[in-house]
Amino acid sequence: MPKGARGPRRGGGLAVLVLLLGLAAVASLAVGARSLSPSEVWHGLFAEPTADQRLNEIRLIVQTVRVPRMVLAIVAGAALGVGGALIQGYTRNPIADTGLLGINAGASFAVVFAISVFGFADPAQYVWFALAGAALAGAVVFGLASLGRGAGNPLTLALAGQGVTVFLTAMTTAVALNDQASLNALRFWNSGSISGVGFDVIWPVTGLIAAGLALATATLPSINLLNLGDDVARGLGVDIARSRIRGIAAITLLAGAATAACGPIAFLGLMVAHVARHLTGPDYRWLVPYAGLLGALVLLLCDMVGRVVVRPEELDAGVLVALLGAPFFAALVWRGKLKSA
Repeated sequence: MPKGARGPRRGGGLAVLVLLLGLAAVASLAVGARSLSPSEVWHGLFAEPTADQRLNEIRLIVQTVRVPRMVLAIVAGAALGVGGALIQGYTRNPIADTGLLGINAGASFAVVFAISVFGFADPAQYVWFALAGAALAGAVVFGLASLGRGAGNPLTLALAGQGVTVFLTAMTTAVALNDQASLNALRFWNSGSISGVGFDVIWPVTGLIAAGLALATATLPSINLLNLGDDVARGLGVDIARSRIRGIAAITLLAGAATAACGPIAFLGLMVAHVARHLTGPDYRWLVPYAGLLGALVLLLCDMVGRVVVRPEELDAGVLVALLGAPFFAALVWRGKLKSA
């Protein structure tokens, strides 16, 4: 396709994704253990309390359960999608995920610590510990990767992240096994659920994710140059150390805030980043917006399916994302082996 035609095609693709996301958001208000008609959804969104108990129940379902879930799915999915694209760009590793920086492990350990030591049980209480744990883990990984002869090397970053993840996972297990309340909370939190989270958690997390998205947007031109190689990027005037610091900060804000709100959701960033790259090519100025919209759409759809597949019970969105992501990851590895054969 001629280069001049790529812009309109990519712009049209973004418009289609926005439309699909809007339709999925509306549908998510109607889908659940109790299905609602369009008129009931409208009533639930805009009607005032009435003497009709059935209508009041609908209003409560829509306003206090489904609207928060819809908002969190969109916000967290977009954050994880963008974070996945960024981490693959900065590490030049096509199978990298946000968990590579130890962010998920840091958040998990902080949650267990908050519950075990302080007795916190409400997400609004331990979400800040999760965010702090994610940020601290990301900072430690980046600090370790900046030491020695391989400082700043993508391979060094991956190895540091894996080491910190293994250590924090072991610490989390040790604490959880000695405290039943921590173990029960961790079991629920680790499943990656977007249910039961109110706007008292969603709004602060959304603000942090917005800051992460703004920082990510500012780094997009430099990622394209970094993917040409450090020497080429340096020759073109890129401050590699500063660019990587800003990138890691953006990834930590995005993945840390999303993980703090709904627990670790594996493979989402990995999947949507590859799909976005297939649709847009390697230009991160387009790839990152596509990944964000795809991440929001996939997480929202997985949450909707999870509400009805085992009705009247629910299957957590993180479980369904993992069920999609595991074979996707295996296919990537197999495809790589075939190419190298």
